[in-house]
Amino acid sequence: MLRIEKDSDGGVTRLMLSGRIQSDRIACIRSAMSDGCARKILDLSEVTLVDVTVIRFLIRCEEEGVELVQCPPYVREWVLRERAEGAEQTV
Repeated sequence: MLRIEKDSDGGVTRLMLSGRIQSDRIACIRSAMSDGCARKILDLSEVTLVDVTVIRFLIRCEEEGVELVQCPPYVREWVLRERAEGAEQTV
């Protein structure tokens, strides 16, 4: 189960995600980020499980300027691997 806590001060939106993130919850995360704030932060410190679709979503978020903070090591490693595989496929 995913829990989303939102903290916004007008210029920055911080989403604290807890639990399991599955691909069917991506729309909820996107919706929570769409408040018009210039700076967006996803705090992943309490994330326990993700799937490959979520990893690809997180990569797109970073490419769009969203900051990923307190990323669990296995998630960060998976992001790096997916990026590397994507780069190899475009060559």
